[in-house]
Amino acid sequence: MNRPESSPRWPLWLAFVFVVALLLLVMVQSDRQWQRMTEMLRVLDEQSADLRQMRAAVRTLEDRLRRAPADALAADAPAAPAAPDAFARARAAAAQPDFALGGTFLRTFGTGLKTITPLISSDAYASEVQGYVLETLLTRDADTLQWQGMLAERWEVSPDGLVFTFQLRPGLQFSDGSPLTADDVRFSYEFLMNEAIAAPRLRAYYERVRKVEAIDARTVRFTFDAPYFNALELAGGMEVLSRKFYEPWLKKTREFNESRGLLFGSGPYRLADPLNWRPDQGRVELERNPRYWAPVEPGFDHISWRVMENDSARLAAFRNGETDLYSARPREYRQLQNDAQLSAHARNFEYMSPTAGYSWIGWNQSRGGKPTRFADVRVRRAMTLLTDVERIINEIFLGYAVPAISPFAAGSPQHDPAVTLPTGGLEEARKLLAEAGYAERNGDGILRDEKGKPFEFELVFFQNNEDTRQIVLLLRDLYARAGIVMKPVPTEWAVMLERMNQRDFDAITLGWTSGIEVDIYQMFHSSQIDGGGDNFISHRSAPLDAAIDAARAETDEARRMQHWHEAERLLVQDAPYTFLVRGKSLVFVRDRLANVQPTRLGLNLLAVPVEIYIPAARR
Repeated sequence: MNRPESSPRWPLWLAFVFVVALLLLVMVQSDRQWQRMTEMLRVLDEQSADLRQMRAAVRTLEDRLRRAPADALAADAPAAPAAPDAFARARAAAAQPDFALGGTFLRTFGTGLKTITPLISSDAYASEVQGYVLETLLTRDADTLQWQGMLAERWEVSPDGLVFTFQLRPGLQFSDGSPLTADDVRFSYEFLMNEAIAAPRLRAYYERVRKVEAIDARTVRFTFDAPYFNALELAGGMEVLSRKFYEPWLKKTREFNESRGLLFGSGPYRLADPLNWRPDQGRVELERNPRYWAPVEPGFDHISWRVMENDSARLAAFRNGETDLYSARPREYRQLQNDAQLSAHARNFEYMSPTAGYSWIGWNQSRGGKPTRFADVRVRRAMTLLTDVERIINEIFLGYAVPAISPFAAGSPQHDPAVTLPTGGLEEARKLLAEAGYAERNGDGILRDEKGKPFEFELVFFQNNEDTRQIVLLLRDLYARAGIVMKPVPTEWAVMLERMNQRDFDAITLGWTSGIEVDIYQMFHSSQIDGGGDNFISHRSAPLDAAIDAARAETDEARRMQHWHEAERLLVQDAPYTFLVRGKSLVFVRDRLANVQPTRLGLNLLAVPVEIYIPAARR
């Protein structure tokens, strides 16, 4: 029986070898294409960097020419004094040998943001984000604290101090390329003053402005109806909004007031999608404004904030390189200074700027239309005497704080050295409470009023701040010694804002940011109780109102300080707040950030124009 011959297998092997070879050729070709693409991208990056440098050089030249008077160009003409240059520090940073554009500045927030829409936002975090996107006519020099031109290249003040005329720089534009003109400045004021816009707190400061006029495309004039000591800061510090972007919202103000991310401006950074950003994204990310008008570009491509409400999570993120800054609590700061792992890639700074904020307890004097026990000044004074600020500084802040005597910092000319912390402690507090009708009546150690109602109250505080929690627990024990029952109420930030707006609390502890010269009108003037002002505790005092009004209307500094001193004396005497402390900033900074420097305003970490950057070798 014949067996069939097997068919040859070499064609199959040949086909297999051919396919393998073809695949190898494809892989080699793909690899070459990838290399070519990478090379092209690298060249494009280099060309983009060159173009940016050329554009910056042109901007610098144009800026210098604009600031130099024509007669100074003549060889025999004396050089004119240089105008204040808001970009001097940023120029110096860009001239550093390791300066490079690129990278992301990584940050965190300790709580979620309710909104970053300008005017309607009310917290410091939102203001921090807005500072990179929105710009003002003027800004302060971080070293001299003098005013410098930002959007305005120069300005004039009338002899009577009522008219402020600003000349805008040429070539200003918003991040979409549309021009920024004097009409946008005028619109920004009128938008703010529209009663339908939910900005009563800010609007209260601008009530003294009679009108804002766009004289021509580059000239805008503010006219005040009465002298105001802070008029230049008010006019020069107003954030300029784009009429093109914001004017349509005048037809739907309710939607604007409920918006979350309508943030659009002319600054060095922009929100990629201001119409659709939402707080539930858990982060805010800004990208470089490709049409930024200024002579110096900011170093970072992006600035990114992540919401981390837990202190431990923020520290872990800093250790892992997920954030560039970490603000430590005092006890933690002392421990971390000896942390070798942290010291290997971070530097620590401790400082207190003249604008350092202060913490306080506000005693609500009216709730539900009825006076509370804190409407009695004797009770408020007693609570202040029972609040041992020195123990708070020593036991909780470990000495990294100073007493806050009033809204005015100890080194400020607004502070009168003759005004000091009240003395007398527990003994004096008991006398005041007895005069107010509180005594121990049931033998249980609890103070009761004449109707037998115990002295109990709730203290609302932000639940995610561990130092505040420790302060509240300490105060609970201090108040208990006098027979007062204080019930701590830890609260989410959004709920705190709502309770403040509704005046729905017994007492509350918070902090205010400060300034070079502080206007306390919004917090303590009687007119700011209703209508959404910041007088949350319903404090009414005709003498205090008069002192505040007199100070605000006085342009002579020496006489104005006398009025502020009177206002300070009345605040300490009336005790609408119990002022707590001004804490030092205790900050760790990753050493990949370059050009971090101390200034008279504190570290330049948040400065705009942006002065810090990440060298290419450290990314």
